[in-house]
Amino acid sequence: MQRIGIAATAAAAALALVQMPASAQPPTTAADGPASWTAPSCARVTGDGSVTFTTDDGRTLAPTSGTLKATGYTHGLVALDTPGTLLATHNDALLRSTDAGCVWQRVATLGGASTRLAAAPGGRAFAWQKNGRYLARVDGTTVTPLKAPTARVSGLGTDRARPGHVRLAGGDGQLYDSVDGGATWRRAGTPAFGGTASVYGVAFDPADPDHAVAGGMATGGAVTTDGGVTWRAARGLSADGGRANLFDAAVSPADPHVVYALGVDLVEAAPGSSSEGRHLYRSADGGLTYAKVVDDSAAVKLTNGTLLAPSPVDPKVLHFAFGTYFQNYGTDLFRYDASTGRVTATHNAYDGVSAIAFNPARPEVMYLGVEEVRVD
Repeated sequence: MQRIGIAATAAAAALALVQMPASAQPPTTAADGPASWTAPSCARVTGDGSVTFTTDDGRTLAPTSGTLKATGYTHGLVALDTPGTLLATHNDALLRSTDAGCVWQRVATLGGASTRLAAAPGGRAFAWQKNGRYLARVDGTTVTPLKAPTARVSGLGTDRARPGHVRLAGGDGQLYDSVDGGATWRRAGTPAFGGTASVYGVAFDPADPDHAVAGGMATGGAVTTDGGVTWRAARGLSADGGRANLFDAAVSPADPHVVYALGVDLVEAAPGSSSEGRHLYRSADGGLTYAKVVDDSAAVKLTNGTLLAPSPVDPKVLHFAFGTYFQNYGTDLFRYDASTGRVTATHNAYDGVSAIAFNPARPEVMYLGVEEVRVD
């Protein structure tokens, strides 16, 4: 049976340049930016069922011609600057659409599962495996495997202003730079927490790779604005300035001063506490100071891996999701609005949403990478 979005109402909860070798140059084919993009013209998505879209924050989802039949995750999903072109990764498959998300085709097999994507100038993307070593460059339908400079990749950012420039973070928060499309790397700066902490992830500002936010185990967050030369410790993650886990962060594409983060205040993390210390946080100064805006609750469920997707046009809006196969629950798509401090939700029948992307010209079109979990 096809999975179709189920409209649902949910109570709103008050919360809150160096010359590159020719082989590394990005394609010079039409990359005209958002102005040349259009909304999808279809009512039904043709493909394997791993990607769909919504135009109403998830109240309705476009049906798909294919239905996911086995356990699978769509962790990578990006819109490129080539008009109408998106890429997605479903398990070890690279999928591509050239008509704004109406028809999806498998174009390559990747060397790693659970692979994420980062869009780059010139219709290029980089595929990488969080907490793994897999790394590749994608140009059109060509996948070029790359050698990661670290045993564990915790984040990857690209540079809109410098084609070929890509920045990568290791599992210790050390940054690495490449100016030749990932062919070679050099260390940049110092590790986020001095190399003494385990890093959950590093999020890069989509407009400026010098600006990055690192999340650490029990060490909270750290932010750099100079490409890792200096790091400053974040404040506000714990009630009394104590320890915190910062699992993930996302810099708003609409305003680099705004950063959303997911973490646990370890001071509040006693079992049986109302939220067990788990919160969504918001920063208005680039990730240096945070305020708790959404608490884990029965109405708004947060996990250590909650997907964060800030609006590309409104820094006050964050989309996030909770989904599970357990008891056929499905997925809640949440929308937090900082101007009201409220969260609203829609519901669908998928087992999860593991990636979100937005149409560059029509940001109300939200693409969803979906999950299917089968337990025998």
